[in-house]
Amino acid sequence: MAIALSLAACGGGSTTSSSTPGPGGDTATTPGAAPVAATGTAAPSKLALASDVAITAAGASFPAPLYQRWFQDFNKINPKVQINYQSVGSGAGVEQFTKGTVDFGASDTAMKDDEIAKVPADKGVILLPMTAGSIVIAYNLPDVPEMKLPRDVYVDIFAGKITKWNDPKIAAANPGAKLPDQNITVVRRSDGSGTTAVFTKHLSAISPEWKEKVGEGKTVEWPSPGNVGGKGNEGVTASIQQTVGAIGYIEYGYAKNNNVKFASLQNKAGTFVTANDESASQALGTAPLPENLRAFIEDPEGAQSYPIVTYTWMLVPKTVADANKAKAIEAMIEYGLNEGQKVSSELGYVPLPQSVKEKVALAADGISPDYKIEVAK
Repeated sequence: MAIALSLAACGGGSTTSSSTPGPGGDTATTPGAAPVAATGTAAPSKLALASDVAITAAGASFPAPLYQRWFQDFNKINPKVQINYQSVGSGAGVEQFTKGTVDFGASDTAMKDDEIAKVPADKGVILLPMTAGSIVIAYNLPDVPEMKLPRDVYVDIFAGKITKWNDPKIAAANPGAKLPDQNITVVRRSDGSGTTAVFTKHLSAISPEWKEKVGEGKTVEWPSPGNVGGKGNEGVTASIQQTVGAIGYIEYGYAKNNNVKFASLQNKAGTFVTANDESASQALGTAPLPENLRAFIEDPEGAQSYPIVTYTWMLVPKTVADANKAKAIEAMIEYGLNEGQKVSSELGYVPLPQSVKEKVALAADGISPDYKIEVAK
């Protein structure tokens, strides 16, 4: 399921969201839809454009609700800029950016060296971590309001070794829980997904057997019997909502904004931790961002660190031939680093640390010689 965002160049713009029917014929609520109304509280824009600018983008579904909010609010103060972001998955985002069919892409995993090498030399690419978040293991069991999943247990569920909800290993971690004698339905991404890449990288880090037999990537061969595919975080969320006995991995904001239950996970220190702003920030703090702005946090240290977190990146060109568009892209990045961070938490994302914002601003400021990105202290 894709979120198609089209902001009109007049007035406040408009947003359209499309939903894909799930197994039961219902449609999933677009994550973040309720709080997405534009705030219009930002200061007047310093962006001066000679003419209207249309920007197209595509990629990760992980940050889509947040980008939707950003682009709506950005359009309020920059009505000459029209942004269209398609939530199509990280794999498609990297592909479309590389082919030049969009102005910028988005991915939940930083592009690797071999992917960067495929980008035309006259365009280039800058990888900008614009927000961060947790990946949760969500489930649908009406009589189980809370759940703890040890590391070996959630690996075994997705590996197809644990197939019943009342399995002794799940029961041992959740004494007193009303676990049904019911098959577990694993819901996974059907598209090329950065969320899948981050999740399977974590599973590979904590399980040598998973690493050897399944591995990591934007797509993998899932070993769990009877697993179900969903397109985007939207599609996986919808399938979990509509399937009693389902379990799947989704971005925290999708669970939060759709009232989907998710488990507390055992981290590297042995602590059971629930995904929230604080536990995600603790995890991000264990891996300083290098100069190339690519960081992979496979299994963070720290007693209070949530175990599955990631930055998510905008993929923007180093060189933009259209001077107006170059300025608009820089202004959009600046907005995301400043006003955009203020709404991150309410939609289930982690605001960037000041040091990261400054590194991103420095990396992006060369796109246009006519615009200076400023980051508030």
